[in-house]
Amino acid sequence: MDTSELIGIISRGEDSRHQFKSDIHNALQFAGELVAFSNTSGGLIFIGVDDDGHILGLTTDDVSRINQLISNSSSNNVRPPISPRTENIACAEGIIIVVSILEGISKPYMDSTGAIWVKSGSDKRRVTSREEMQRMFQASGIVHADETPTNGMPISDIDVDYFSQFLASFSGDPLESQPYSLSVILENMNLSKGGVLNIAGALLFAKSPQYRLPAFIAKCISYPGEDLSTGTYVDSIDAVGRISDIFQQCMNFLIRNTPQRQDAQDVNSIGKSMVDAVVFQELLANALIHRDYFIIAPIRIFVFSNRIEIISPGHLPYNLTVQNILNGNSNIRNPVLASFATRMLPYRGLGSGIRRALSAYPYIDFIDDREGNMFKVVIDLKAGL
Repeated sequence: MDTSELIGIISRGEDSRHQFKSDIHNALQFAGELVAFSNTSGGLIFIGVDDDGHILGLTTDDVSRINQLISNSSSNNVRPPISPRTENIACAEGIIIVVSILEGISKPYMDSTGAIWVKSGSDKRRVTSREEMQRMFQASGIVHADETPTNGMPISDIDVDYFSQFLASFSGDPLESQPYSLSVILENMNLSKGGVLNIAGALLFAKSPQYRLPAFIAKCISYPGEDLSTGTYVDSIDAVGRISDIFQQCMNFLIRNTPQRQDAQDVNSIGKSMVDAVVFQELLANALIHRDYFIIAPIRIFVFSNRIEIISPGHLPYNLTVQNILNGNSNIRNPVLASFATRMLPYRGLGSGIRRALSAYPYIDFIDDREGNMFKVVIDLKAGL
């Protein structure tokens, strides 16, 4: 970085990726800044610049002391340790130290007291909510929401007949022919622990999952116009039950509420759906399997006169972008659900579902709303006319 580039950045002020420090003296306090950048999207810290953007500069003695403090802070006060890069830039007022911190790949990072920090605008904030901590551990692959125990749903809530049929197709033998008890089988399949179903076990095989997991449904509404402001709707359902039930209810809702076209058929012929059913299959399977189950909220499906929106709780995992998924990349957020979904839904788990949907109907947009913590799929109906 040269002096002119340095001045240009400083002139634009602080933001979530650029922070100013006149000086630093406390390794633990500075560790909080390093942690916040590492847990968010990385950035630059300019030492020798005050909060208002005035360049103060540092002496050579300051530079030596501060570089040693940065080394100690990043190795001894950040867990796991990080390796920020420093650069000394000379200017008229003295030397500016530019500290470069990359977005971490081992989130969540914390300081030596165990505090987890993230950037909040140009400042930082401490992560205190359990849900946010869970999502950060989830992003690092340390925990998975679908393995979380349900709130008091015992294995007796399993639909035994349904599970036995699945087991017969899965292993070749029904439940009564297995050498192990139901409890042992469920634990071995990572569907329960200590006699309590986890979220995957409940959503896949429980008789009434919503008894303990009422938010894990899909709310579907069809509107006559192009926005939510209208006071009327055409059709509305709450899709409930096991994941396979929710999938089928949502499929039926979308098919009956999607406009049909006659094309070159006879006027007495049944019209064809504007959007091929395979599109809905792929997008619904992805929404149900890859949504964030640490977020207590339903999937929402809105059908408007000009578009269809499928909104899943939780943005894409931190290492994925929309372009990644368009290229066929994937990240399995809920590995237990994904492992069984290939036998219960039209889901292959190869990262090819989005591309298959686009091949059948190319007028689809994908919006990764990280601020709103949701992922939205928008099917443009007008474009398909």
